[in-house]
Amino acid sequence: MRIAIAFLTLAPFAIKHIKEVEPHRWKFLVGSGLLGNLIPAFLFAYAETRLASGLAGVLNSLTALFTLLVGAMFFRQSITWMRMLGIIIGIAGTGILIFSGNGNADMSNKYYGLYIVVATICYGGSVNIIKHRLQGMKPLVMSSMALLTVAPIAFGYLLTTDVAGKLQHTPGAWEAFLYIALLAVFSTAVGLVLFNKLIHISTTLFASSSTYLIPIVALMWGVLDGETIQLWHYLGMLVVLAGVFIVNRAK
Repeated sequence: MRIAIAFLTLAPFAIKHIKEVEPHRWKFLVGSGLLGNLIPAFLFAYAETRLASGLAGVLNSLTALFTLLVGAMFFRQSITWMRMLGIIIGIAGTGILIFSGNGNADMSNKYYGLYIVVATICYGGSVNIIKHRLQGMKPLVMSSMALLTVAPIAFGYLLTTDVAGKLQHTPGAWEAFLYIALLAVFSTAVGLVLFNKLIHISTTLFASSSTYLIPIVALMWGVLDGETIQLWHYLGMLVVLAGVFIVNRAK
């Protein structure tokens, strides 16, 4: 449902620009759509039915590491000790942010984290495809086309579910649908366009390091919701920003 709604959000741009796409780019758009959107959407959703969200947040920060490794293995990108140091510092800061505070996260079913690890490997592949094989395409066009390539799969799978019955008979289903729609429009459609723009104007490693900032943003939303920030939170934010800075400065 998330992928389907995100596609519908960007569908007008896909229809408008579909004839502009060069034939040889379609296979890379399919790769970006699968690795950057469809597959991780399923893996994250399935993993978090059993996995603590805090642990999921830490594992998500592996995206930068796998971006570097995939780039080195398939796209001839260099691995320097400064880049690796920045990644390790960023992951450490993310861990401080996630595990500071009330400490009530349920760490059971850790093996479900393997699904998120696979998802971050997919993200690493998608980021490198966008940077090295889709360079020159406008982020809005690229994002809409990538979603176009996976939309038939998303819609087809959705038709095999009991989504209509749940919307009609399950209490709270329409409220849940609203939140899925918000997630699809802003975190998938709009977020994808902005992220693709970031990849184009920076390095793959710096762009993927944005995953370190997710806990910080989540923490800020928590403050607006009445939660308190502790000293460890400030330390975690400084460590994260230090990691991102090192990654960005590394040659």
